[in-house]
Amino acid sequence: MWTIRSGTMADMPRKPTPDARERILETATRLFNQYGVHAVGLQQIIDECGCGKNLLYSQFASKDELVVAYLARCSGDWDTIVASAEAAADGPERQLVELVREVGVRINVPGSRGCPLRNTFAEFPEREHPAHRLSMDHFVRVRTQLRRLAARTPAPDPERLADRIMFIIDGLYTNGPIFGDEGAKAAIAFAEDVVRVETAVG
Repeated sequence: MWTIRSGTMADMPRKPTPDARERILETATRLFNQYGVHAVGLQQIIDECGCGKNLLYSQFASKDELVVAYLARCSGDWDTIVASAEAAADGPERQLVELVREVGVRINVPGSRGCPLRNTFAEFPEREHPAHRLSMDHFVRVRTQLRRLAARTPAPDPERLADRIMFIIDGLYTNGPIFGDEGAKAAIAFAEDVVRVETAVG
């Protein structure tokens, strides 16, 4: 049974500090990113964070609840990527390519295992599991964002353009950690070709 609560546990003996939740979540994020969700237990998070079991459970009632908070944070990181791409490039065509570039920069670091949401989605195939549902919601949201951006281009079929860019990003998340900078450059060039072809008019 998956446990997600809406309130807080009032009977814990230790009063949490204001940054306790963030400190626990930061530790969990680092460990989940490095090893995967199933490979990391709550005791490992407690040991790494040095927070104590009571303090952890005062902030997260279960591992499921902690995983959901982790995925929500990772989903928010995508919004940072979108904002960076929009700030770095003028016009929707260049912004679509810049999105691919931004993803390449973020995954081309030592220890990267690609997209945390995709990795967690693969770990939780049960459709009703909160982690599965949150990951699916994220993918739908990303697709919607890309389609809105593509709709601002002169592409005759903006949805096709958006979906092709999304497939490039998916491939970069999967293969980027393997091929590094070379893979990122190939993905960017592929995105440039796709945008040029899809937005050609006449």
